[in-house]
Amino acid sequence: MDLQGLRLTWYGHSTFRIETASGKHVVIDPWFKENPACPANHKNLKAVDVMLISHGHFDHMGDAVEVAKKHKPTVIAVYEICAWLQKKGVENCSGMNRGGSQTVSDMRITMVPAFHSSGIEDEGQMIYAGEACGYVIEFESGVKIYHAGDTAVFGDMQLIHELYHPDIALLPIGDHFTMGPREATIACRLLRPKTVIPMHYGTFPLLKGTPAEFKKLVAEMGIEVVEMKPGKTI
Repeated sequence: MDLQGLRLTWYGHSTFRIETASGKHVVIDPWFKENPACPANHKNLKAVDVMLISHGHFDHMGDAVEVAKKHKPTVIAVYEICAWLQKKGVENCSGMNRGGSQTVSDMRITMVPAFHSSGIEDEGQMIYAGEACGYVIEFESGVKIYHAGDTAVFGDMQLIHELYHPDIALLPIGDHFTMGPREATIACRLLRPKTVIPMHYGTFPLLKGTPAEFKKLVAEMGIEVVEMKPGKTI
């Protein structure tokens, strides 16, 4: 896997940080403090310049308000989530919707579909949070990373390949709430990435899909599968 100067850290579940060659820090799906997979010494970030949120569930934006208020990053999410965050006092929100792109610092960020629900638990109520999404991030070097968010496999992943050609795909494999290994294998056929990093597995007992099973299923496809450990940087 050639990251062209990028540094990628996994915090467990679906939370990642990408440090660009110019030193910008991008955080995707900020869930640290109550994330049982996140190592204790990684629960507090030193810098965040851009924050992406795939959908409203607690295990993807549980620390969004706190991180945003502390570091004041550009926050990118679907319009409805940005509206909720602004009511909580978050600044620098840049709401968008699926199919759109925007340029932030040295990267182009495109919001793409995901097949999943989305709601924010707020004071005992479930608040409508728009629709779930994924992101394709194109960095200055030309490397493109696709974070699928929480999703089922869907046929238009082929369009994500045709339009954006992601080099690296961060795909959920845990099953029950998202794709399992079998479905993620079909996603690979549609997306045709060079490298896949599995995510959203093992955090809870219900998430039974494993990287070992996934590797077996994609073994003949010529796709590199990189199994990361929480807290590891590559």
